[in-house]
Amino acid sequence: MKPIFGRGPSLQLRLFLAILLSVGLMLADSRLDAFANVRYLLNSAISPLQYAANLPRDLLGGVSGQFSSHRRLLAENKALQRDLLVQQSDVLLLEQLKQENQRLRELLGSPFVRDEKKLIAEVMAVDSDPYSHQVMIDKGRVDGVYEGQPVINDKGIVGQVSYVGAHNSRVLLLIDPTHAIPVQVVRNDIRVIASGSGQIDQIQLEHVPSSTDIEVGDLLVSSGLGGRYPEGYPVANVTEFSFDNKRPFAQIKAKPTVQFDRLRYLLLVWPTPRETLIEGEFNSGE
Repeated sequence: MKPIFGRGPSLQLRLFLAILLSVGLMLADSRLDAFANVRYLLNSAISPLQYAANLPRDLLGGVSGQFSSHRRLLAENKALQRDLLVQQSDVLLLEQLKQENQRLRELLGSPFVRDEKKLIAEVMAVDSDPYSHQVMIDKGRVDGVYEGQPVINDKGIVGQVSYVGAHNSRVLLLIDPTHAIPVQVVRNDIRVIASGSGQIDQIQLEHVPSSTDIEVGDLLVSSGLGGRYPEGYPVANVTEFSFDNKRPFAQIKAKPTVQFDRLRYLLLVWPTPRETLIEGEFNSGE
């Protein structure tokens, strides 16, 4: 039976002819540049396809680059925020140190601080008992602190040491109800006893006759009597003077020169022998 379609050349012959044709075309193109226009036209025809094929890669690359830039900017922003926070904390600390330095200068340069031996102490804690006004300081027996030692600051008398430990001490404040101090009026040298009222901004004068020459605005200073406090340190300013004919004594209130809600640095004072001697003479005279 004769096949419908005749058989063509063999595969080997076809391959050989294709190779000859390819070699001929390559030689013609390399020697004569015969297909330059054809290449140009083919390149122009397929260039849109190349752009279309590269478009997803370019889009993905652009999006990836944007995400990378965004992440990098976020990381840099966080790093800058951390650096700014550290610098701001350093500035705050610098400002605090500046203020502490200023307070120490005021404390040591106060005209009320004389030539007695003195030692700077810092307040460590405040007594939480509402009926007791005491603070803990960071100086103790190893620093030479003793019970009953006067404590002052740049505004005046703060109180006295009531307990001494090895490395810290407790100070009984002037405003404590159990505290009393002999004072005198600067204007006329009248001597009275001032005691704490338990209020942070008030003390009171005890057993003062209503006829006593004390006026609102008078400055009260330590009298030096009793041998506890050196003479002449500011204590309070008289804010109220009233009396009742039915009572034997006047009601006198005064505002301390020290701001007891702002205590930070204090001065422990060792009275000089000369002052101690003068106080002894006053006591013997009494």
